[in-house]
Amino acid sequence: MAHRFLLPDVGEGLTEAVIVHWHVDVGEAVTMDGPLVEVETDKAVVDIPAPHGGVLLHRGGGAGETLAVGSVLAVIGDAGEAWDPPADDAGAAAGAGDAGDGGAAVIPTGGQAAPIVGRLGDVAESVGSARPGMLPKARRLAVELGVDTSAVVGTGPGGRITEDDLRRAAAEAGGPAANRQPERPPGVAAAGPERRVRMSPTRRSIADNLARSWREIPHVTTYSEADAGALLAARTVAGKPPLEALLIARMVPLLQRFPDFNAAVDGDEIVHKLHYDVGVAVDTPDGLLVTVVRDADRRDIAELGEEIVRLATAARERKAKPNELRGQTFTLSNIGAVGGRYGTPIVPYGTTAILSVGRADPTPVVRGDDIVIGLQLPLSLSYDHRAIDGSTGRAFMAALVECLEA
Repeated sequence: MAHRFLLPDVGEGLTEAVIVHWHVDVGEAVTMDGPLVEVETDKAVVDIPAPHGGVLLHRGGGAGETLAVGSVLAVIGDAGEAWDPPADDAGAAAGAGDAGDGGAAVIPTGGQAAPIVGRLGDVAESVGSARPGMLPKARRLAVELGVDTSAVVGTGPGGRITEDDLRRAAAEAGGPAANRQPERPPGVAAAGPERRVRMSPTRRSIADNLARSWREIPHVTTYSEADAGALLAARTVAGKPPLEALLIARMVPLLQRFPDFNAAVDGDEIVHKLHYDVGVAVDTPDGLLVTVVRDADRRDIAELGEEIVRLATAARERKAKPNELRGQTFTLSNIGAVGGRYGTPIVPYGTTAILSVGRADPTPVVRGDDIVIGLQLPLSLSYDHRAIDGSTGRAFMAALVECLEA
């Protein structure tokens, strides 16, 4: 019996995902909970297991295609079974986009010809193609460089075309025409060469979330600096864990003391979170992601450091789980790690505050009657003015400076 498997919401509020790689070809056997397909969501690459055992009768799209949540991802049935999509599944069964010549294809399954409607490009990949499809990032790069991928020899796993393969091919071909003008809307004058790059799912998610925060949260940012000497000395004693570990350990008592900073605004209520799940911003090749250190109040500095490193590695490798990338109650951004000092951080939606910590530089400071060179840590605190008044913001900052210098 054929079972339709719809693309699930593998993350809170997911609306679509890009197919990265199929582990199983049409006509091949698959086991329950065995690897079926790898998809790229807005923040992570996720392996989706097969919900049933049997034979893969249909794939809802090829590598690089975008599917909406709830559309047909796969059909699994018995060997030799044929599956004809019902009329209301025709669009999903054909995959995202047109079939090129509008035709359908017959894909052999289980040794028998079973009529399965699909894109012709998908058929070629389904019938035993040894080379897996390119990852979405590589596909976008191919468009940017103007590379014909049919002539590129892939050096990745299983012959997959990598970004390095594309750059090499572009260099050998002389690269894209430097002055080639993209199509532009009628009536828009050309000001010079330009290039359009489609946002990745991650970048679209970042853009949407930041725009929503900026629209709905009245931001206030306050600044200060702290003498970093005591903090850096404590870090050395602790074995040099990530600086964020020491910052979180010192901030959690402040979040307990100032509950409006570990909260969310919900209508006409301020919801104080009685758990302390601190978000830590991570710079990744795909954009800035926020990993979440759960139960920060129950971890010592060593445990905090280990968790921060684990989450950062998972985020950069696109292996972080959806629940490790959302749900923070307060956020910390160490812009000093990339050379920044002061900033105007945007409060993540669903929280009330974010702290940005800059690079500590030698700075002339007044101590008593003397001017000395101190290592000053720049601090930028943005908060939701609906929940937090300016006086409270300054009080929190003063208390933060005091605890960092202790």
